[in-house]
Amino acid sequence: MILEYKICENGQNMSVKDVLKKKFKLSNRLITKLKLNNKIFMDDKVAYVNNIPNIDSTIKVYIDFEETDNTKPQKGELEILYEDEYFLAVNKPADMVVHPCSYHQENTLANYVKYYLNNNRKIRPINRLDNGTSGIVLFAKNEYVQELFKNLDKRPDKEYIALVYGTFENKEDRISLPIARKPNSIIEREVNFRSGQESITNYKVIKETNLYNIPVTIVSILLETGRTHQIRVHMNYLGHSLVGDTLYIDNKIEAYLKENDINLNTEFPSQALHAYKLSFIHPITKIKIEIEAPIPKNIYNIVKD
Repeated sequence: MILEYKICENGQNMSVKDVLKKKFKLSNRLITKLKLNNKIFMDDKVAYVNNIPNIDSTIKVYIDFEETDNTKPQKGELEILYEDEYFLAVNKPADMVVHPCSYHQENTLANYVKYYLNNNRKIRPINRLDNGTSGIVLFAKNEYVQELFKNLDKRPDKEYIALVYGTFENKEDRISLPIARKPNSIIEREVNFRSGQESITNYKVIKETNLYNIPVTIVSILLETGRTHQIRVHMNYLGHSLVGDTLYIDNKIEAYLKENDINLNTEFPSQALHAYKLSFIHPITKIKIEIEAPIPKNIYNIVKD
């Protein structure tokens, strides 16, 4: 990827660094990397960032340097939803981890993406989903694109579909409840009005039905913030824990399932939550991009009935 800018009269007296920051919107961190890798040029010669270009001089930046990445490339099945020169979007299965971690180094989505892209660049997931959540995961193909995406003027729209217990009095609402890590837990989160961060979830009821004589509801969810476990925590706080969610399950529901010997593990081995739509203005082309991921069978079978 090459960034190019020709100095005109309006840009007179700008330094190379000014061009990098104001015209290309490069961060200081990325500028430092580009300097170290000799990827900044003025009139086809390696440039110092304090240089003052002449009118008609051309500044070029090559976003093509290799990076150290410990992610092991592994051949695996990927359902590709969208791809261009800058992004790759894939449909993550519910039972797959997005990125390698200390206890899960292989067979992650990033391992498979690394193999597919077949390069020596760092894998850069823009969004992450919980292990048990399926749906769209977007990857940037380089650090520059990743930075542009994070600094979009308009926040991307992230829409989910979920199957939850119970029925809602309000069929459409905006939930604003602060979320924090639960004390003495590494994983679990909770609504906490003292130390929680602002967390906003919008929901709309799609369908109400029954599952094993338990009232359940299909809801469409649009996030305004992206806290860890946000949907699961908010729904559980309202008394509508997600079907299949064993971490944030309502005590009454859990007791009912045990008393009636109902095992949902086969049909819902994890929380019934799917990231099905992502919309954003492409930071390079400025075109609106809409990506959709097919709804998993276990949720779709309930939606269609």
